[in-house]
Amino acid sequence: MRIETPEERSGELVAALVDIWERSVRATHDFLSEGDVALLRPEVGPGVEGVAALAVAYGDDGAPCGFAGVQDGKLEMLFVAPEIRGHGVGSALLSLAVERFGVETLDVNEQNPQAVGFYEHEGFVVVDRSPVDDAGRPWPLLHLRLEGDRR
Repeated sequence: MRIETPEERSGELVAALVDIWERSVRATHDFLSEGDVALLRPEVGPGVEGVAALAVAYGDDGAPCGFAGVQDGKLEMLFVAPEIRGHGVGSALLSLAVERFGVETLDVNEQNPQAVGFYEHEGFVVVDRSPVDDAGRPWPLLHLRLEGDRR
């Protein structure tokens, strides 16, 4: 695996990352319906294109297998292809985001306990909660901050 921070975000790369997002969400976000996924999908490409800092993990086959996006010290997105979850890709992307892009905060869906546990294991702690997501949808968010010696 290698991680790159592409300056150019080609249509091909964005499409590959949207595909990773969708497969990851289907594997981990049990609280979302098919309609919810279809509603969110059009937001992902512009989000990837517009985020200030982007890191992309590539597998041994040269294809993208995960990505992280950061804006103003906040992790805005971190998704890993479901077939390689548990192989260190998410941890590597998060480490890069913290060390190179200065990530100190993130939000995570409260209804995604696997992600909550991952971030807590990586040194983040819950500091607040919102009953809805940033768009006002009924998906509670936990607001986390990095603590300890990872800063």
